[in-house]
Amino acid sequence: MSDYGHPLTFGSFLTPGNADPMRPVGLAMLSEQVGLDLVTFQDHPYQPAFLDTWTLLSFVAARTERVRLSANVTNLPLRPPAVLARSVASLDLLAAGRMELGLGAGAFWDAIEAMGGRRLSPGEGVRALAEAIEIIRQIWDVDARGGVRVDGEFHRAVGAKRGPAPAHDIGIWLGAYKPRMLALTGRRADGWLPSLAYLQPGDLARGNAIIDEAATDAGRSPTDVRRLLNVNGRFAATGSGPLNGPAEQWAEELAGLALTEGISTFILASDDPDDLRRFAAEVAPATRKLVAAERAAPPTGVPAGQGHTATDRTRTATDRAVTTSGTRSSTSAGPTARPTTVGAAPFAVVPTPDDSVRRSEVRVWDEAARPAGPTPDPQRTYTAHDQAGAQHLIDVHDGLRAELAQIHDLIEQVAAGLIDVGAARSHINTMTMRQNKWTLGTYCESYCRVVTTHHTIEDRSLFPHLRRADPRLAPVIDRLEEEHHAIHDVLEGVDRALVAFVATPDGMADLRAAVDLLSDTLLSHLSYEERELVEPIARLGAH
Repeated sequence: MSDYGHPLTFGSFLTPGNADPMRPVGLAMLSEQVGLDLVTFQDHPYQPAFLDTWTLLSFVAARTERVRLSANVTNLPLRPPAVLARSVASLDLLAAGRMELGLGAGAFWDAIEAMGGRRLSPGEGVRALAEAIEIIRQIWDVDARGGVRVDGEFHRAVGAKRGPAPAHDIGIWLGAYKPRMLALTGRRADGWLPSLAYLQPGDLARGNAIIDEAATDAGRSPTDVRRLLNVNGRFAATGSGPLNGPAEQWAEELAGLALTEGISTFILASDDPDDLRRFAAEVAPATRKLVAAERAAPPTGVPAGQGHTATDRTRTATDRAVTTSGTRSSTSAGPTARPTTVGAAPFAVVPTPDDSVRRSEVRVWDEAARPAGPTPDPQRTYTAHDQAGAQHLIDVHDGLRAELAQIHDLIEQVAAGLIDVGAARSHINTMTMRQNKWTLGTYCESYCRVVTTHHTIEDRSLFPHLRRADPRLAPVIDRLEEEHHAIHDVLEGVDRALVAFVATPDGMADLRAAVDLLSDTLLSHLSYEERELVEPIARLGAH
């Protein structure tokens, strides 16, 4: 069992279908909007129902700003390595260092051969991949003297000029399953990228052992190789199997894979926008918190401050871990045990302050009339888990603040003629703030699924729970409910202004005014909600 200690990242694995060419683009943009770290696409150049993956990646790179991009994985037999190296480096320069390179030795050989590629045996495929990696790395190594020279059995370069250098150190991730490919991963690659659905029990542990040994023999550290994993499953109210259940079950299973099998990048294979939202908003932060807590806490019986191994750290996680086939140690849908706490401290979660900047002269509500909740007890202490629950509300809000920035950017793109109104409306309609319509039920249902990772509040949502637990919060909660509905109306106003912009010569002024009003109401509301609820969530949310 291994935990290589890499920071956790989360991504999407999307189908590049061409029936609706803008759908995979929209899903990639949504992946960025909801906070995922990585967007990947299948690469099957022989599949006529798919967009060409490298063309699609280039288009998506131009429509996104933060998210990293990769093929999952690149079909090497149909993409010459020297040209591929320049393509990847060029796109990395254009995308400000956001490209990674997933590579595969090839599959579906009949289709590859039909496209003019050479059919290779498994052993030949591994040797060809090793040669390709050498050519790619030499192309990128612009500081070395002379041209690129690889006189390979399958790929050759006889003095090709080096460059361009990519904008950052691009990771080469191999889709490997068999021992020879795994050993090559350990010797030469930066990441291992299999799919959970193709693995048998024990495959992750066996693969890690081969990679680690090969890395050590090559003079590298096993930690030089990031472990990535494509996963798929189904979100449901109750658990009925591996990665088939509520978000808290997903988080516990992925945390188990991180702590016992060293996986640090989880990539969700789904084209469902709701799945992507839940994976980003609920599963990812909960998994990070579970892993961080296990990494930070000494094992049972070890005094704080003493060292402990990765195996020690994962002892308490083993009960939650999945096997390499994805089997949970328990598929019970009942409440999970609350983790052991390691002490308490004063409340340290800091709400986001309201900067009082207002863009619009319109006032949707009277801010001075907002009620305040009870004054916190200055003597009370809170566990790290309590405070993590409170911090999560701020994390959720930060995602909404990021979406607001996206809306401002979309409006400026409309003004500049870079996109049309229909595209802007489509993008806005995929955002979390638009989808949940600011109704209490959907917003709080989503939030509660995350803050109750270790203990279930059954079907109760956040506000009713807080209202019952501390009646003094009732005026605040009533006001927040009213503001949720008001924000929904303001969002409707943005949509109406977008539609009117098409028919009105000076419609841009009204459109900007509508977005300014959205900024005022949303940012003011989020700060108020954090100010009044972060401490009650820490105090009451776990019961």
